Amino acid sequence: MTDTPEHPETPSRASSRDLLHGITLEAMLNSLVDRHGWEEMGTRIPIRCFLVDPSIKSSLTFLRKTPWARKRVEDWYAYDARRYSTS
Repeated sequence: MTDTPEHPETPSRASSRDLLHGITLEAMLNSLVDRHGWEEMGTRIPIRCFLVDPSIKSSLTFLRKTPWARKRVEDWYAYDARRYSTS
């Protein structure tokens, strides 16, 4: 073993994670809902909690239990953060 651990992540992967550092899942959802609305969210990520009687609470419950869906929300949020921060 070495004293300095190596990070297997590429620089682009590491920088995309920095965008999410300190941002809660609830804050991500609120931002996406404010910017795009539930209808667009359900179109882009077709999950029941976005399509049928959507709410932040039901979405948080589902996303915390479903890693693939949470990743899609996080990726979309990171994309939006990069896109709108340069505007």
